[in-house]
Amino acid sequence: MRTKTAQWITRKRFSKILLIAALAFFASAGNTQATSAIYRLSSGDQIKVTVYGHEDLSGEFEVDSEGAIGLPLIDEVSAAGLTVEELEIAITNELKPDYLRNPNVTVEVLSYRPVFILGEVKAPGAYAFAKGMTVVNVVALAGGYTYRARTKAIVITRRDGEAKDEIEANADTVILPGDVIEVPERYF
Repeated sequence: MRTKTAQWITRKRFSKILLIAALAFFASAGNTQATSAIYRLSSGDQIKVTVYGHEDLSGEFEVDSEGAIGLPLIDEVSAAGLTVEELEIAITNELKPDYLRNPNVTVEVLSYRPVFILGEVKAPGAYAFAKGMTVVNVVALAGGYTYRARTKAIVITRRDGEAKDEIEANADTVILPGDVIEVPERYF
């Protein structure tokens, strides 16, 4: 009788542990979605390409102004507009037929392209992107608002390939790499 009870308690604890682990996984996945799931590479991004077992093919690269990266053996690979996962597949496909039988490729973003802020802030310009950044973080980096800032009418310009979206923002709006934040002037 004790063994069945002990097994039932063990299963119950195991189920709780699995449930907690699953909840933690989905909670962390939700936090990274803003930069990893929808993030598309563009010029200025620094990436690290690792081809396992082939250090000579691995390295750190910058996406150039044409949107490509130059890799050993396969020369240029177009990276602009691709997610990290799509770039891994593209590099694998380039290596597979002629150079390696079963390449295992990973791509990691080392540093993202900067965000830009202009208008009624004390130090407009380009600032390094960090995950989880919001409008208020970038404003703080830019020295704060000027006395003429219209803080209720902030606009973010976000490019997705050739498309350009203008988003009405507030202080808590999440920023993505390459965003241009405009703080307009108030008139009275």
